[in-house]
Amino acid sequence: MEAGTKTVVVAEDEILIRMVAADILTDAGFDVIEVENAEEALATLQSRPLAIHLLFTDIHMPGQMSGLELAHHVRRNWPHVALLIASGRERPLPAALPDGSIFLTKPYNPDYVVLHVKTLTAT
Repeated sequence: MEAGTKTVVVAEDEILIRMVAADILTDAGFDVIEVENAEEALATLQSRPLAIHLLFTDIHMPGQMSGLELAHHVRRNWPHVALLIASGRERPLPAALPDGSIFLTKPYNPDYVVLHVKTLTAT
């Protein structure tokens, strides 16, 4: 499959960071849906459950659910969705991350973001 056929949900409450991540992925040929919290991400997944290939989420977001909780929820309910998790505040222990997910420390290198998204969505 071509990268352009893959859809990524970018869940990030900081608008500038979200816009940069979306631009990086769009420039790499991915379809991107931007959301600012876990609730919007869940609504997107519920409305298009088979169309989403990857969730790229920040750990710390406002609302009822953190990005890490969101990632675990997505792993349980949509196991086909790949997970890329980022934070500039903390590095969670590997055991705290959902199986098969990748963690990136902010600020992240755009090339690493694209590399990880391509790797995680390769199947």
